[in-house]
Amino acid sequence: MFQIPDWAFEFHGHRCPFMPIGYRMGTLALKLLGVEKCKDHQMHVFSEMGIGHPQGCMQDGIMSATGATFGKGMMEKLYLGKVAAIFWYPGKKDAFRILLNNEFQDKLAPHEFFKYRKQGIEPSEIPEEVRADIINMVLNATEEELFTITKIENFHYEPTKGSFNKVKCEVCSEYTFERYIRVKDGKKVCITCAGHKTDEFIVETPKIK
Repeated sequence: MFQIPDWAFEFHGHRCPFMPIGYRMGTLALKLLGVEKCKDHQMHVFSEMGIGHPQGCMQDGIMSATGATFGKGMMEKLYLGKVAAIFWYPGKKDAFRILLNNEFQDKLAPHEFFKYRKQGIEPSEIPEEVRADIINMVLNATEEELFTITKIENFHYEPTKGSFNKVKCEVCSEYTFERYIRVKDGKKVCITCAGHKTDEFIVETPKIK
C-alpha cells in the first residue's frame, strides 16, 4: 500500500480521496523527471483543474509531494476542468502530463463517500470508515490503474520573471507590484483605483509552447 504522510492530510485539512490522488500524481512526476522534491523555484506544475470542482483537492496533494506550490508561483491553473496536470522541470527537455484514468474515476464514482458529498456534507463530517475505505482504494491501486502518462517532447515554458519592484498607487497610496500598475488620468494607479471590476482583472496565463 502506498503511504501518504499524516502531515499532508493535516495541511489539506480533511481526509478525502483526491488529495492522495494528487500526492501520488506528484510523486510519480518526480520519478518520471528524475528529480527530488523542490525546495525553491524549480518544478512547474500546470493543473488542468478549474474552479468549483471537488476534485481540486488533488492540487494540495501535488503541492505536498513536489514542493511546487501556488504560494511560490510554481503552480498554474489552466481552467480545463480535467483531473490532470503537466509537470516540467527547468533543464529537462520533456514534460509529462498525468491524467487520472476515466476507468478509475468510474470506479470511485458509486462510492458512499460521494453520496454524502452530493448532499452537501463536508468531508470531515463523513464517517471515518467511509473515508478510510475510499482512501484505501487510492492507496492500493497501481500507478497503471490510476494514471495515463503522456510525454510532451521539447516542452517550452517561459516563466514570468520575478520582480521586487513595487509602486505606491497615486490614489490609495498602497504599494502595488509594478506589473499591476495602470495609468489613469496621467496617474500611476492600482487596478482597483483604475476602476476595473473583479471580472475585468487580467489573468496572466502560462506561456506554453
